[in-house]
Amino acid sequence: MTRHQLLDSPSPSLWFFMRAHRIYQMEMKLEQKDAADWVYRGEGAANLVLSYTGSSPLFIGKVMRIQKTARNGSSHCLEDHTVLTEHERLLWKESEELVSSSTKELAELHYVKHVMTPLLGPKHVDAGMHVVTSSEFLESIEKKVVCQRPAWRVDAAKVDTKCDFVLLMTDHSLFPNGTAKVGPCISVEIKPKCGFLPLSRFIAEKNAIKRSTTRFRMHQVLKLRQHEISELSQYDPLDIFSGSKERIYKALNDLYSTPQNNFRVFLNGSIIFGGLGGGTNKTSIVIGKAFESALKEVIQADDGLRTRSFIELVAETVYNSQVLDQLLEVQKLDNFDIEGAIHAYYNIISQPCMVCREFDEARVPHGYASLHSIPLSESLKIVKDYLIAATAKDCSLMISFKPRDDGDFGSPYGHIHIKSTNQNFDYKVNFIDLDLKPLKKMETYYEKDKKILNAYAQMGETKHMKGNTSMEVYETIK
Repeated sequence: MTRHQLLDSPSPSLWFFMRAHRIYQMEMKLEQKDAADWVYRGEGAANLVLSYTGSSPLFIGKVMRIQKTARNGSSHCLEDHTVLTEHERLLWKESEELVSSSTKELAELHYVKHVMTPLLGPKHVDAGMHVVTSSEFLESIEKKVVCQRPAWRVDAAKVDTKCDFVLLMTDHSLFPNGTAKVGPCISVEIKPKCGFLPLSRFIAEKNAIKRSTTRFRMHQVLKLRQHEISELSQYDPLDIFSGSKERIYKALNDLYSTPQNNFRVFLNGSIIFGGLGGGTNKTSIVIGKAFESALKEVIQADDGLRTRSFIELVAETVYNSQVLDQLLEVQKLDNFDIEGAIHAYYNIISQPCMVCREFDEARVPHGYASLHSIPLSESLKIVKDYLIAATAKDCSLMISFKPRDDGDFGSPYGHIHIKSTNQNFDYKVNFIDLDLKPLKKMETYYEKDKKILNAYAQMGETKHMKGNTSMEVYETIK
């Protein structure tokens, strides 16, 4: 009987052990003294991520996600994260555990477990578990990491010390029981973004550019204008989702050249390339040399060739694993685009459609008007599929590698060979950051869509006026 079969049909003694272990985990509580063993790994808009450096078997190979709260004093945990709203409970009614969650943190766990895992496959998703914490633990973490966080992140938010849970997850930058003592493990975190061009009939003619230019490329222009990035990325998500080995290699080269917050690399759980808490500038010669040197532990190639071999390793794995095919299918649940889904949203919340109000009553496009006459069940499906797709468009992919011994034929992991160094690697792939998107964010999505399109249209006008001189356009945007 294999390990997976054993876990699927455990013996009474094993079942008792597993149950007791889960109960013990749920009853343990992180106290102030435990903060010393957790170190800053990075952060996103809503959470800090910390990795474990202590010796407890329960936490080795784990990372922790801690919620943040805005500096204006509002607590996500108390205000936004108590329970789902009435309309959200209607939206997710098919998942009883999700709907009955007492806090937003538990709702997010059940969302990953019951919604995203069936869609992406249990092999590649870890829902994690919640662990009780003391406010003293969270206060200690806040003091400990503040100097490591990007200044603009610190100005915007802090650790939410009023929350009494953190999310504990497998550290996918390591292999199970993997530590620096067991041998090198290198991992790449990729945020691929939306990998298709929308074809929805609800896209207004003035926004037809959506059908030929990816959201990522257009959003880059807005980010540059708002000084969120210092340089436009050449990365195009269509490349990495293409199924073409050459285009996947190009995508990874583009991500390496301008990583922003879309590309990071870890060695034995410690970051060696990319930003911790946000975007980074174009990869400089100095950064490139440091990364090349760090790869020496894993990639058997001469100086100057290791980075290229590493990108080859990642490209071959993305191509052969076909893991992005499933992610793309989930992204394509959005077949109405926000320009169509926003109307279904107003049907659900039973409020006058603010989008239709922008038109004269007699001039509301027929397609939009027809959306307001569909059954509630159809509106719920449109919005639910849109929000699930939004999760899939914003998640990250973590691919971890370890050199494979020639005689190791019993490995449960995937296997990849790179010709340039004649090396064999075990690999595993996991989706992370599968966050539940609030229903009220539909309005935010719609407004951001307009801002992105406006910024891109203005760039096009500037480009025309400047006679297509790219450097002049670039300076104008900045």
